[in-house]
Amino acid sequence: MPSHNPNQNHLLATLPTAALESLSADLKLVPMRLGDMLYEPGKHLQHAYFPTTAVVSLHYITAAGESAETTAVGHEGMIGVSFFMGGRITTGSAVVQTGRHGYRLDHRLLVLAFDQGGALQRALLRYAQALLTQIGQTAVCYRHHSELGRLRGLEARTK
Repeated sequence: MPSHNPNQNHLLATLPTAALESLSADLKLVPMRLGDMLYEPGKHLQHAYFPTTAVVSLHYITAAGESAETTAVGHEGMIGVSFFMGGRITTGSAVVQTGRHGYRLDHRLLVLAFDQGGALQRALLRYAQALLTQIGQTAVCYRHHSELGRLRGLEARTK
């Protein structure tokens, strides 16, 4: 079985050694099983997640209970942007789409580290910007392309 390391998450891997080491003791390796609900709409969030070998699907849930996937997050990012943007309750859900592993961090520790500024804060803000761009692109694609067109676009980007 391959060993696990926080550096398998690309967002964590961008941190200087000292910044990652200050978080390492509090990062807990957790299994992320297919179908696990990491966040539920309207619930208080407790943890941020940094997938390493899992993929998590983020969904927006309407007041009527309908949902649409807004994006998927894998080893390039994290689940829990709302913590450092000032929120603890989400209107969406986060469901493990491809099960494996990731690291979990208590929301209070993430906010404390973020508030200190420095490399972690810069990395998380850059990631939040990239995530917003990705969600915007997803919205445009859902509006202007058929399902077949979206699949063709995905196929073209993966070649």
